Amino acid sequence: MPEKPTDLVQGTLEMLVLKTLALEPMHGYGIALRLEQVSDGAFRVNPGSLLPALSRMERDGSIQAEWRATENNRRAKYYILTPQGRKALKTETAAWGRQIAAINRILEA
Repeated sequence: MPEKPTDLVQGTLEMLVLKTLALEPMHGYGIALRLEQVSDGAFRVNPGSLLPALSRMERDGSIQAEWRATENNRRAKYYILTPQGRKALKTETAAWGRQIAAINRILEA
């Protein structure tokens, strides 16, 4: 029986969105789908969390948005990682790595 999807750890959604957009520009639904697929269904991103995060990241300058046609020839807002977003991804990934290492040390003690 597959495990039930879980909520993302607080503070990780933006980092995971940045990582997803580092691969290619995507629309919101595509971002949510990619995160669910790459996590093997462990994470299901709620649009009620994703859309405010995207707006916040756009205001902060980590991403920019532009309207494009989708694969189905519909208009959608595509999000693109900015140089500032690449720097934030690098910083957040390093911080997350330190936190994981510290948690592992505690669990293994």
